Amino acid sequence: MYHHVNPHKGDMVTVTPDVFEGQMRYLRERGYRTLNINELISYINGNLELRHKAVAVTFDDGWLDNYIYAFPVLEKYKINAAVFVITDWTENASGKPEGIPFPAPTHKESRLLVEKKETYKIALNWKTVKEMSDSGLVGFYSHTKSHRRCDELSGTELLEELEDSKNLLEQKTGRSCPYLCWPYGKYNNTALDIAKKTGYKAVFTTEHGVAGRGDDLMAIRRIVVKDSVDWFKKRMLVYTNSVLSACYLKLKRK
Repeated sequence: MYHHVNPHKGDMVTVTPDVFEGQMRYLRERGYRTLNINELISYINGNLELRHKAVAVTFDDGWLDNYIYAFPVLEKYKINAAVFVITDWTENASGKPEGIPFPAPTHKESRLLVEKKETYKIALNWKTVKEMSDSGLVGFYSHTKSHRRCDELSGTELLEELEDSKNLLEQKTGRSCPYLCWPYGKYNNTALDIAKKTGYKAVFTTEHGVAGRGDDLMAIRRIVVKDSVDWFKKRMLVYTNSVLSACYLKLKRK
C-alpha cells in the first residue's frame, strides 16, 4: 500500500522516487509476479494458481505525484498496479489549468490544497487517469466520492459515496469498477452491506497482513510500504513465504 511517491524524504505516507524505483526493480529482477486486482481476486477465490512469488501494488487517494514519479517506473519495469481514487478530487482537478507545483507539496500542504479546492495541483485528473489506464498496467477503482469516514455516515450518505464514485469511474474509464478501498480504513456493517448492494465484489482495508486463499473478499489486508529498499527486500522475502509470513504476522499481533 502506497500513497505519495515524491522527493520529501521522511514525510508522512511518502516513498521517495529513488526508493520506489529500487523497490520495483527488485520485484522485476527477482522474478516477482505483479498481479492486477482481477488476478488477485481470482487467486483468493482459488481460481488462479501461482507458481511464483506474487504481489499486488496499490496506491490510495490518487495523488498527482503517482503519475509524475511512480508511473514512469511502473512502465519501465512493466509493473501492474491499482490506484484507488477519490472521484471528487479527480473531477475537481479536471477541466482546470494543469499547474504542477515544484517542488512537489508535502502531505500536509497537499491536504491544505484539497481544502482550498485546488486539487488540480495535487490530484490526478481524468486525462492522466486515462493515460495510465490505457497503458494496460494500471487499474482505477473507488476510494469513495469525497474520502469521508464510512463508519460515520448515514445509509443515504454511504450510497452517494459508494455508488456515485463507482458510476463515475466506469463512465470515465470505460471499465467496470468492482473494487473499493475504505478511506482511513474505517467502515462498519452498514457500510459493508451498502458496498455489496452497490455492486462491489471486493473491498480493501488498511488492516496489516497478506492475502491468502479463501480470505474474506470484503476485508482484504495490505502492507504499508516504508521508504527503504532494504526494508522492502526483507519484507518481501518474509511475506511471500507462507510459513515465515504466518509466524511473523503472529508475532506482530502479540
